[in-house]
Amino acid sequence: MAGTSRRDFLRTVGAVALAGCAPAGKPPLPPGELLGMNHTLGHRLRDGRFPAPSETRKTGVLIVGGGISGLSAAWKLANAGFDDFLVLDMENEAGGNSRAGQSSLVAYPWGAHYLPLPGPEAVHVRALLAELGVLQGDPRAERPTYDERYLCATPQERIFRNGLWDEGMLPHRGIDAGELEQQRRFQARMVELKSARGCDGRRAFVIPMALSSRDPEWLGLDRISFARWLSDNGFTAPTLRWLADYACRDDYGMAADQVSAWAGLHYFACRNGEAANAAHDTVLTAPEGNAWLARGLARRAGERVLTGALAWRVEDGKAQVSVDALFGDKTIRFVASQLIWAAPAFVLPRVWPGIPGDLKAAALAGDYAPWLTANLHLADLPEERHGAPASWDNVFYDSPGLGYVTATHQLIRRRLSGTVFTYYRALHEVTPAEGRRLLQETPREAWAEGILAELERVHPDIRKLATRLDVFRNGHAMRRPVPGSLFDGQREKMAKFEMSRITLAHADLSGFSLFEEAQYRGVLAAERVLGRYVAR
Repeated sequence: MAGTSRRDFLRTVGAVALAGCAPAGKPPLPPGELLGMNHTLGHRLRDGRFPAPSETRKTGVLIVGGGISGLSAAWKLANAGFDDFLVLDMENEAGGNSRAGQSSLVAYPWGAHYLPLPGPEAVHVRALLAELGVLQGDPRAERPTYDERYLCATPQERIFRNGLWDEGMLPHRGIDAGELEQQRRFQARMVELKSARGCDGRRAFVIPMALSSRDPEWLGLDRISFARWLSDNGFTAPTLRWLADYACRDDYGMAADQVSAWAGLHYFACRNGEAANAAHDTVLTAPEGNAWLARGLARRAGERVLTGALAWRVEDGKAQVSVDALFGDKTIRFVASQLIWAAPAFVLPRVWPGIPGDLKAAALAGDYAPWLTANLHLADLPEERHGAPASWDNVFYDSPGLGYVTATHQLIRRRLSGTVFTYYRALHEVTPAEGRRLLQETPREAWAEGILAELERVHPDIRKLATRLDVFRNGHAMRRPVPGSLFDGQREKMAKFEMSRITLAHADLSGFSLFEEAQYRGVLAAERVLGRYVAR
């Protein structure tokens, strides 16, 4: 659908007019804001013309990027007893895609909103959860016990299809026997792949992905699309193809025919975490999504996190590395013994004139999925259609959006006067560049009208209950794992890159954006830096 015109695409989101007026007879649109990553500040990198440094500060380690990777690097340094570091982040609050908002009623996510139970390989995730008191007892236990306040309250998920809600993520109502058999066969195949191993003895699909098997037979799946793999293996049922598309849009911002088959299978087969007090498919969450994880990491860095900082120049000197960063209308030069670059990879060539050519090519080899999130503040729970009861994750089968999560679901034992729905949409129907233009040029009112039109098919009275609707845009939400991008060498050049003073740390090094991947890359970078300090 890359050729979809801007007008056609706006029609798919239900924008009736750029003025954003509600249709005749409908309540007026609720107030709200058009928010997003600080693209105005970020776009200054293209324009240049920065003021010369007016101040110089020194630090042992400078971390550029305060998302999960940067905060994880800081967390690892602090836990190792190393406190001579600073973290710079462009936004007003650290946390990257895991940031949250807060109303007078409840907190709510602006991006990532859950963490699956971590498997035994995700040792850093388990260590963090133990430090935060969420994982109780030995973090190395096969089936740890988790704080029930963070285990997603039931019902966990449901799907809206043909005017009714079904429990779970795969529709089963009105499905014929042949399609149900395909569903069972697909689920059985994913269970097999969870324990499949390569000739090197490693599991085929592991999170963090760097621990997966390097068997060429498994890596070869990266050369075809996930949709192609499904067809080759006889998985043609409409509900299965929908599930594959939903999974890829949810984690990668792309449809299954755009995603590497290795990445598509990784989504279904990498998770093997269990709990002593919950089902294996239970997720960890909170009203604010994953912000509690980001803040838990950030606490270890304390006041060493500096926000509103745009790093616009990197220079690797003979003995130190310097970074010029814009704060408001002045530039501060930071001089450090080590630099951990934890911002997105595509930015690095813009700010580092001396970047090696092969690293520059690798950093620019990928693209990023544009993404839209909206938070709807509601005066009360809306009218329900028939079927499965209200859940935390409410998914739409035949709809441009992915659905919504309910911020107050974890507070299910309390009767609150309202709620917040967090709506998600991947802009996969157009090219990433066109999606970013749409995010930048489309007014809030157009997005709001489209979102309400979509939601009122499910909740007829939602317009009357909406007191506020804020829209959040993220033009570079996540690196796109297109076929051939994970094991063609370019991603691995970034993952293996090492210089005496510069280390990379970001989920981009994994090729896709997940909390576990971002944390792993940050911790690994910190370990490399600590090793250099010990070696000196």
